[in-house]
Amino acid sequence: MTSGGHWLVVVDPQVVFADPGTSPWGSSMFAGAVGRMRQLAERFGPERTVVTRFVADPSLGGSWGPYYEEWPFALVPDGDPLYAVVPELDGLAGTVVTAGTFGKWPVLRDVVGSDARVTVAGVATDCCVVSTVLPMADAGVTVEVVADACAGSTPENHARALATMALFAPQVTVT
Repeated sequence: MTSGGHWLVVVDPQVVFADPGTSPWGSSMFAGAVGRMRQLAERFGPERTVVTRFVADPSLGGSWGPYYEEWPFALVPDGDPLYAVVPELDGLAGTVVTAGTFGKWPVLRDVVGSDARVTVAGVATDCCVVSTVLPMADAGVTVEVVADACAGSTPENHARALATMALFAPQVTVT
């Protein structure tokens, strides 16, 4: 895959984050954002769209041990339906990368490159999105966060995360 250029990264559009009735990590904002995520993926096309997936990895150690003591429901295998990409976005990305951490920059670096321009959408704005965007900007990537294509844990936390990322202008813009 060629790095550089303009990419779309859709952060963690998975069943586990899509509905509070399915998971304690579900965002009530997801249903309102997923259509916009799909529009962006269709505009960029599969060759320039990357979807990330979060999958629990208790072997990471450190603070992840107590984290999973608090959230044991998440300790299911990678192939569990909770970790599937939502049907609305399944198959729209040419590349899918998986990580056991909130931030996805380490698994995205070799795909998009540090000289890229990246448009970001996804869930949760106040967790995996912000944890991905800030290291990207720090690495020199130009990042645009599409606010209405992101879903936070709550509307208030979504707004706080967008405001935090906007502090990193001009490396990060929130549109």
